Amino acid sequence: MSDPLAQIPLSAIRVFEAAARLSSFTRAAEELGITQAAVSWQVKALERRLGLTLFRRLTREVVLTPPGERLARAATEAVTGLRVALADITGAAEGVLSITTMPSLATQWLAPRLGAFQLAHPKIAVRLETSTRTIDLTRENTDVALRGGAGQWPGLEAIHLFAHTQTPLCTAETRDRLGGLAHPRDLLDAPRIGSEEEWALWFAAAGVAPPGPAAGPRLAGDAQTFEVASALAGHGIALGSPIFFSGEIAQGRLVQPFDISPAYGPGYWLAYPAERARVPKIAAFRDWILAQVAADPAIARHRRPGGPANIPPFPRNSIET
Repeated sequence: MSDPLAQIPLSAIRVFEAAARLSSFTRAAEELGITQAAVSWQVKALERRLGLTLFRRLTREVVLTPPGERLARAATEAVTGLRVALADITGAAEGVLSITTMPSLATQWLAPRLGAFQLAHPKIAVRLETSTRTIDLTRENTDVALRGGAGQWPGLEAIHLFAHTQTPLCTAETRDRLGGLAHPRDLLDAPRIGSEEEWALWFAAAGVAPPGPAAGPRLAGDAQTFEVASALAGHGIALGSPIFFSGEIAQGRLVQPFDISPAYGPGYWLAYPAERARVPKIAAFRDWILAQVAADPAIARHRRPGGPANIPPFPRNSIET
C-alpha cells in the first residue's frame, strides 16, 4: 500500500496548519510571509489531492469542516513536534531561558534569586514573563512555567516546589493600634484586606466562625503583592504567604500575629514539556530551583507532611499552565 503522505507536499501541510490554527487565509499568509492567494492555492491543491473539502469559506473567515478538524489536530501536533525537535537538535535559542510565572511568586520569591542562577550559568540569559493566563508552553515558545494548581497538566512534567499557605500579616503599628490582637477572633472586627472566601478558610483553620458578608474585607486585589503592600502602608491586615514575605517578617516590617497558616491548594509547581526534560537549559534551571527550595528555611517551616496530594484544591489559586 502506498504511503498517502508521500502524495502530499509538506509545504501544503504547513500552509494548511497555519490557516486552520488562525482561522484565516490572510493571517496565515502574514505569518508565513507569502501572499493570501498563495495560501488559497495551496489549500485548494490539498483539497483536490484528498478529494475532500477542508474549509467552509465565509465572508471574513474560514471554518474547518469535520475532515478539516481531524487533519488540523494531527497537523498541529506534527508541526509543534518538528519545531521542538529542530530547536533542541540545533541548539536554537539555547542561550535564552524563557520563564512564565505568577506575579506574586515572581516578585516576592523568584526574582530576588534569579541573579544567582545567572551567575551560576553565565551563558544562559533569562526572559521572565509574569502572567496568570493559561498558556501553551510549546506554541508560545516558553521553556518553563511556575504555577499554582493541581500539577496535572497533559504533556507536561510537573515538580512540586512548596505549599501555598497564607497567614494574616500587618505592621506592628497596626497590630498595636488594634489592641495587640491577642486572639484570632480579634480579627473579626479588624480592617481586613483580601478575598472573603480566603479569610473564611483562615478563620475556619483558627477555630473561629467567619463573619457574614456585611463584615467582609474592605479591599481585595488580584495578587498577594498588592494586598500586602496595602497592609505595609498601614491600611489593615492582609492574608499573605509567610514564604513570600519571610524577608519582611524577618526585618520587622511585617508581623504575623498568629502562627496559623492553612493551605490554600496543593501549592506551586515547576512545569515544562515532558519531551524537553533533558534540554540543558531546562535541566539546569530545574536543578537550581530545587536547590533553592531545599535551602529556603521559610519553605522548610511550612512544609506539609505527606506532600501535596493531601491538600484540597482551592479555586482562586488553581491556575492552570
